Amino acid sequence: MATQAQQPPHLHLAELTATQFLDIWKHFDADGNGYIEGKELENFFRQLETARRGTGVVSGEKMKEFMMKFDKNAEGRIEMSELAQILPTEENFLLCFRTFVGSSAEFMAAWRRYDTDRSGYIEANELKGFLSDLLKKANRHYDDKKLNEYTQTILRMFDLNGDGKLGLSEMARLLPVQENFLLKFEGCKLSAEQFNVIFTFYDKDGNGYIDEQELDALLKDLHDKNKMELDSTGLVGYKKSIMALSDAGKLYRTELEIVLCRDSTL
Repeated sequence: MATQAQQPPHLHLAELTATQFLDIWKHFDADGNGYIEGKELENFFRQLETARRGTGVVSGEKMKEFMMKFDKNAEGRIEMSELAQILPTEENFLLCFRTFVGSSAEFMAAWRRYDTDRSGYIEANELKGFLSDLLKKANRHYDDKKLNEYTQTILRMFDLNGDGKLGLSEMARLLPVQENFLLKFEGCKLSAEQFNVIFTFYDKDGNGYIDEQELDALLKDLHDKNKMELDSTGLVGYKKSIMALSDAGKLYRTELEIVLCRDSTL
């Protein structure tokens, strides 16, 4: 019986609800770091094979083929958005957002409407409206019951400390890997002190915000300094995404710190 209790939930199902998808994610992301990797990944693949084919025998070649298909950014680990490509999620709960997200700029624009105090968080009571907006843009029909389920599932995913707030970088994990521009800045996050120095440097005229041209210079310098794997087209796209947080072309300190700072509560 002990072995049975440890079996992963729902992998055998032909279709998963949003809640069941989350149960699977939490089961295999054992350390809660936002990825299925290492032994977690081996365990996931073995048990997925068992559920689908009745055998848990996994060859290195099969594992390699699996990762080439689903590990879009070739990091050797599975993210939440990649898992949604693997599992038959009901109405493709996570993938439905991508129907609407032509670029991360649209996601950021939707975020900005709800993060009214520019804190880098939206309150739990605003989340329902945020998700409703995304689903409407994706032309997905839903009723209140389904919207409530999605809202509660997102809360379970991201509100780990139960404070009723959800962070932008966490919610952006709903985006396809290639569209989640925030991932590109993970390796060059700044401390509060570093951020203040950089913002002051690029705010050349000292008016308290930076414009698109100043942001362009800042991103190019960050790109060169941190050897980010981005071409000029990628930089233009990420600049557009960040400017979606701006106020009529004015990117204030609080908006930019959401993207670049380790701790956005300066």
